[in-house]
Amino acid sequence: MIDIRRVTTREAVSIYLATNNIFLGLLKEIRELSKKKPDAIMSSGKVKIINRVLEDLKQILGTEPESKFLDILDDSTLPQTSDAVLAMVQYETALESFSNKYYQCVGEGLGATYYWVTPEFLIAYDENEE
Repeated sequence: MIDIRRVTTREAVSIYLATNNIFLGLLKEIRELSKKKPDAIMSSGKVKIINRVLEDLKQILGTEPESKFLDILDDSTLPQTSDAVLAMVQYETALESFSNKYYQCVGEGLGATYYWVTPEFLIAYDENEE
């Protein structure tokens, strides 16, 4: 059964799909840097690259309850790698919540398929149910 109270937009899904893997790759790299030198100051170039992705993610996560915990990295005071990891993990958690909420299983058994629940999907789903 689809929870129609939890609907996202096609645009949000597009942004999620375009940025999630890039974000996870960046997070992996920053985690590795943080393991080696947790108190190393990040370069402004790294902060700019990360912030471009975080700003896109804030677009889709801005209406979610977790959004109040999401900040971009401060490029004026340049964070330490450990601080960047902490900020990025909050995004990781919010992205998992976003996916769990809007990417739902429809059907049962071998016919079960996952779909992003958008207004367009609900219209098509309703037409197929009739």
